[in-house]
Amino acid sequence: MAKNVRVATVTFRGIRGETVSETIEDNVKEILRLLNRAVFDKPDVICLPECSPFLGLSLEEMVRNAEEIPGAIFTRVSSFARRNRVHIVFPMMRRDGSKVYNSAVLIGRDGEYVGSYDKIHPTIWEIEAGVTPGVEAKVFDLELGKIGVAICFDLNFEDVIKGLADNRVKIVFFPSMYPGGLQLKTWAFNHGVYMVSSIADDRGSMIINPLGRVLAVSSSYQPVISCEINLDYEVLHLDYNWEKMDRIKEKYGSKIRFEVARPEAVFLMSCEAEETTVGNVIEEFSLETREEYFKRASEARQAALKKQCSQASAKG
Repeated sequence: MAKNVRVATVTFRGIRGETVSETIEDNVKEILRLLNRAVFDKPDVICLPECSPFLGLSLEEMVRNAEEIPGAIFTRVSSFARRNRVHIVFPMMRRDGSKVYNSAVLIGRDGEYVGSYDKIHPTIWEIEAGVTPGVEAKVFDLELGKIGVAICFDLNFEDVIKGLADNRVKIVFFPSMYPGGLQLKTWAFNHGVYMVSSIADDRGSMIINPLGRVLAVSSSYQPVISCEINLDYEVLHLDYNWEKMDRIKEKYGSKIRFEVARPEAVFLMSCEAEETTVGNVIEEFSLETREEYFKRASEARQAALKKQCSQASAKG
């Protein structure tokens, strides 16, 4: 069954004012302006760049001005979320008692605080400036599906994406100071997720599908981009599956969509039908997901090695 979700992402460099307070105020005003532009496309979720309200400040200034939730900055953005009935991934320096985290704060459609993902891998500079590392990959189970967040330097460490993928996250939002590029496509392809980046720059935010293909890229002329994506999908290997594709199309026609990636030998199958789901079609036609196929191949290898070992022992 089609589960269409529209995601939007904002590219924003930040505005440096004459004082810290002016910088934060100017940033918040620009954030609200860009959010207002983003809702023209009626998205379900909007992602903002890393440390959005504090861009232009030094790391030390960011840490000193970290805000507890709820605070003045959060309240202004959450009010926007409530008025426009939209989820917002709002990255900021977040204070929790004596600790400061580089966080992605998730605001619900009702403007309420849903939770925070705390950057697991701050840079050495951040740690030296007083940022506390997070400890777990956070999964947010929303009405639109499971989403996760990775922040900037996290992209260099597999524990973050593995923690999200193991929990069947469908979309990973990536607020960052750097574009990520090939690394984002690699995460998307290897783990079968949509990657939505939001970069603190004039350009370079991307929306990438689970085959690692770029669906949209921001520019200085288009700092806000959006795409509608269908979360009723699976990534499958062509082996043992491709012969069945014609029979599936014969029965479901345009309600089942295939996107084949060659030479990688995998395909993305999504369902637009009201009466069934991708999972049901996989069961109906005895298909295997890529993950299931690789698991079966590993088990066959282990069985073969065990058999060889037994034969060797028997001969000995």
